[in-house]
Amino acid sequence: MSYSSFSTLRVEIEDVLRKNILDYWEKYSIDMEYGGFIGHVNFDNSVEKEANKGLILNTRLLWTFSVAANELGLPKYETLATRAYEFLKSFFEDRTYGGVYWELDYTGQAVECKKQIYGQAFAIYALSEYYKCTGDKEALRWARELFLLIEKHSFDVVHDGYVEAFDRDWSALKDMRLSEKDANLEKTMNTHLHILEAYTALYKVWPDGFLKQQLEGLIHVFINHFINEHHHLNLFFKNDWTKVGDIISFGHDIECAWLLTEAVEVIGNKALQAEVAKASIAIAHQFVLDGVDSDGGVLNEREGMKGEYDSDKHWWIQAEALVGLMDAYSKTGNVKFSDTIHRVWTFIQNFMIDHKDGEWYWKVNRDGNPYTSMEKIGFWKCPYHNTRACLEMMKRIDKKEEITV
Repeated sequence: MSYSSFSTLRVEIEDVLRKNILDYWEKYSIDMEYGGFIGHVNFDNSVEKEANKGLILNTRLLWTFSVAANELGLPKYETLATRAYEFLKSFFEDRTYGGVYWELDYTGQAVECKKQIYGQAFAIYALSEYYKCTGDKEALRWARELFLLIEKHSFDVVHDGYVEAFDRDWSALKDMRLSEKDANLEKTMNTHLHILEAYTALYKVWPDGFLKQQLEGLIHVFINHFINEHHHLNLFFKNDWTKVGDIISFGHDIECAWLLTEAVEVIGNKALQAEVAKASIAIAHQFVLDGVDSDGGVLNEREGMKGEYDSDKHWWIQAEALVGLMDAYSKTGNVKFSDTIHRVWTFIQNFMIDHKDGEWYWKVNRDGNPYTSMEKIGFWKCPYHNTRACLEMMKRIDKKEEITV
């Protein structure tokens, strides 16, 4: 698959972004009765009006509508972004202890007040994009405040890295798990990845020296602790960086590869750029070898290098694969990566996209059949991964075409 064939791909991707993803969220996510956005919409698009409202869904909606306004230039998305920002500010902000709550009930009352650092990071990510969209100085001030709270309470000055979670008042928390499937450990790759992503976004709009220092430190944490000798990511650690378990998460591997590249380019460290490029290309090669199925879909996880696969195919993993592979192709020109992009996109079109009722299925099994018990909108089912993948692919194709014309 040569670059000349990417023009068709770009048209298809933009069509999916506008009609299948953004139109869906505009139609189904707005909560006209209780404010903000609906907490849960089922597979068949039926609405659970009294579902709780999670921080992750709401910050990702703020980011999605902000970036859609920024990149597509449509005022309606800025209006939706402002709706998301105002709801976040009115109901999720902890005005006593700082930070943002983890979960509300459907009326906007806080029901889980813990300070999950993953969630604080997503608020920074969303607020940075919203500031870019609107120039709202209060949004930037709040993003900076959240950054300083993370650095004050979560950064480990002894061992480096960031502790996973805290109670509402930033005191120690016994159960620090991000979700039920995660290990209850002090440091996780996933949280560090999204701090990296958030700090990168914040640095683009606020190029602060301390922020740059911490962002560069995060890049070193990935090189020194998370990326292993097999070119996969170690996921779970004790506080002193003792590794626990050997699960391979293919989606996080390929997402990390391109987010690390973006981070190092933003801070402009040329020497570190070369080191990150080498690592990210190696991750992409291993990803194609280990994680991409014969039908072009990306598998979920594996128990170590020789263990059993979880062969389900999740929506977000397919989305991140597009960007990570495009990043690797841009660096190397290796047709293996461009061919795999085509295969993954064909799989997405054939199996992940709900062409009838909108959006992407949460996951399909190895036969390509969707899990009808899984929601379209929920605490974790959000438009951020697939929106971002579409926009990143559009920008990267456009950039390459400018260079080659």
